[in-house]
Amino acid sequence: MAESKLPEGTSEWERVGTLLHDQVGPAAFDRWFADCSCSGLTNGKRQVCVPNQMYQFWMESNYQALVEEAFAALDGEKVSVEFCVTRNCQGSTSLTGKAGSSQTSAQETKPSPDKAKSAGSSSHQTPITKPKTSASAKEKKLKNARLKADFTFDTFVVGPANQFAQAAAISVAKAPSRSYNPLFLHGESGLGKTHLMQAIGYEILRNSPKARVLYLTSETFANEFIEAISNHSLPKFRKRYRTADVLLIDDVQFLGGKERSQDEFFHTFNTLLDGHKQVVLSSDCPACEISQMDKRLISRFEWGLSGQLQAPDTETRMAILNQKMRAWPQPIEPHLVRFLAERIRRNVRRLEGGLMRVASLASLKGRMPSQNEVEILLQDLLREEVQKVPTIDSIQRKVAEHFDIRVADMTSRRRPAHIAFPRQVAMYLSRQLTPSSLADIGEAFGGRDHGTVIHACKAVTKRMETDSAARQAVLLLEDFVQQR
Repeated sequence: MAESKLPEGTSEWERVGTLLHDQVGPAAFDRWFADCSCSGLTNGKRQVCVPNQMYQFWMESNYQALVEEAFAALDGEKVSVEFCVTRNCQGSTSLTGKAGSSQTSAQETKPSPDKAKSAGSSSHQTPITKPKTSASAKEKKLKNARLKADFTFDTFVVGPANQFAQAAAISVAKAPSRSYNPLFLHGESGLGKTHLMQAIGYEILRNSPKARVLYLTSETFANEFIEAISNHSLPKFRKRYRTADVLLIDDVQFLGGKERSQDEFFHTFNTLLDGHKQVVLSSDCPACEISQMDKRLISRFEWGLSGQLQAPDTETRMAILNQKMRAWPQPIEPHLVRFLAERIRRNVRRLEGGLMRVASLASLKGRMPSQNEVEILLQDLLREEVQKVPTIDSIQRKVAEHFDIRVADMTSRRRPAHIAFPRQVAMYLSRQLTPSSLADIGEAFGGRDHGTVIHACKAVTKRMETDSAARQAVLLLEDFVQQR
């Protein structure tokens, strides 16, 4: 890769941009590189800043080697490049849309000593090495707390399946240790538990910058505990976690079976609650169902409020996809967004991954792919969804077994209370867990109309809000039906 001639004083990133322009061509350069910038070395890597996650995904997948080669051509040695979303970058130098005519921002260009002397105060330019700003201080706090700037309440899409958990999280963020302590979030993988936990930490830091907020997984807690034992540094380990103002522990189910780690966490938990500090936990199942977990911990997990996140409905899934695409250079056509939302139901992370793949295919082909092409591209994801979706028949059998009634009662016209409520629960779960339409569900329950199904869903939702026993029964049945 030959280096092009550029005017003296041109920044390294501008010269890299010129090389890349020659390699990828004007169209690809304008789409993917013109809005990128470079903030120099970070942890021994060249940090290239991109506008959003879509850019990051595409650049890592398609241009990583090319960008590293361009830097190497200029530096004369192998260079490692890391792509990062712009808001996490500091002191970056940007490109304009045209290679060769790009210029570094005036605020980020360091003037020569002679020019600096001759320039008046009104024309003074800020050097690249800038004093620490409130923005960089904020980024440092987020990093120390192990939080991501992307995971905020503003970027969390709310729907019926997560509304309760989101409201509880906001309440905790507004009044740590004074509303619900601990807050225990549970639900299957990929439904937003980590997002909500990090949003709590982010909001607390925004309102109280001096608060000691710590987010980590239970696996990290256990590993650091083992390391502290090995290094004879338990006092330092305990001080770090027992003096936190807010402790956010993700995937707490992984403590199951780790007796010493559980014992350590038990004492950490008690110390924090006794000191009126906030604890937030997440798990892939309710606390009472965590395997090989100390009963003392389970009882403490259930002291506060438990909030479940369920699979979002089609409308919420579409909203998630549309929000994800908001800052993308090439949004996906609406009919493909709906296709993704209708076919990938159980996991938001998998849904977003499918969207990334479709966007990448569209950019690669230079056109929007057909639905058939998308089906071929996502066949592994779609196959997993088909395997996990329960049927109305399986729901009816599980509900009948749980309430000790006959499966035939699900389709009968009998309406005594001991049959009517289980039938409504089965309709509710069929609506929540299957792709069946209201009409199809009604037909499967003895030819009832869609209005009856809507009434059943509302009745179950209302009863779950006021009757804790009914709520637990429905949540337990949901787990059984999905054969988690």
